[in-house]
Amino acid sequence: MDLIWERPEPRGRTVVPIDRERIVAAAVALADAEGLPGLSMRKVAAELHVSPMRLYGYVATKEELLDLMADNVYGEIAAALGDASGWESALRTIAVTTRDSALRHEWFVELIGGRPHLGPNALDVMEATAAALASALGADGGDRLVPALGVFNAYLVGAVRNEVTERRQSRDTGTDETQWRASVGVYLGRRLATGRYPTTRRILAGGAEADPAEMFDSEVAIIIRGVTRTE
Repeated sequence: MDLIWERPEPRGRTVVPIDRERIVAAAVALADAEGLPGLSMRKVAAELHVSPMRLYGYVATKEELLDLMADNVYGEIAAALGDASGWESALRTIAVTTRDSALRHEWFVELIGGRPHLGPNALDVMEATAAALASALGADGGDRLVPALGVFNAYLVGAVRNEVTERRQSRDTGTDETQWRASVGVYLGRRLATGRYPTTRRILAGGAEADPAEMFDSEVAIIIRGVTRTE
């Protein structure tokens, strides 16, 4: 297959300079503003002041454009790994930066979780994640590497999807978490009073909702401890 990652860009001078980097930057900006439903090759071309047909010399399909956009976000995650020292720091950096990038580019959550992305930046992140887990598990933990990688990635994808979905719902309905809790408070109080949900009652009695970033950090720490246990 003639994959976008190995296909050379067209050459030659043009009145309006264009390349894949400019195309992806324009597409990312559009998706950030309007979401993936508002993204089209025509709109990207308009942002670059070229005809849509010019784009197809660089990106054959919208699916290829989405692959390039996703890899652009993976580039943000990969760039942060330079500050990580040791396997635990690397895993935490990957998790936190993935969340931060997903909150900046909410459309990113719609492109992850299925088949793995194979762009160069995505492969860098995949390698860094696998290498960190392999280092944590040691030479005797090879048979646990793939399951550990699956659990770590599944948590990460699920967590960022849930947070982005909740943020979108709050924005679309104009109701924040405090307002939503108030709206269901009376009903929930009646259900808890039945005594059928003692553990849920204990959780809710714990106080105010935790800061999302702090909650995410706590959950990541639990996941890392779980998947890297060597005993």
